[in-house]
Amino acid sequence: MENELDEVVRSKGYFWLASRPEFAGSWSQAGGIARQALGGMWWASVPKERWLEDAESLKFIMSNWIDGIGDARQELVFIGMDMNESKLRNRLDSALLTDAEMAEGPQNWRHYPDPVEPWFEE
Repeated sequence: MENELDEVVRSKGYFWLASRPEFAGSWSQAGGIARQALGGMWWASVPKERWLEDAESLKFIMSNWIDGIGDARQELVFIGMDMNESKLRNRLDSALLTDAEMAEGPQNWRHYPDPVEPWFEE
């Protein structure tokens, strides 16, 4: 993906990996320096009795909710100069699960090859 980011000046956000369905990844890139790390847990993986209870927080959680997935998602922003948005979007889309892979569910996703270095000691 490095070559795809040549025109990107800054990018950041959160990402979901099928191989780690309960965790949110955090992405930050400025110029030639990029960093990914554990960003937390998706609310879908947190027992509801531990959710925030105020109406505003619940509204936010549910605004990103999709049945079967919960709040897990790709939420990335790219800022660049003369960026080929279509090429970048196609590259990112190629990393998404297909409908058939989505249907396999989290028990199978955990066995998929994991493209990101570990966030925890094994």
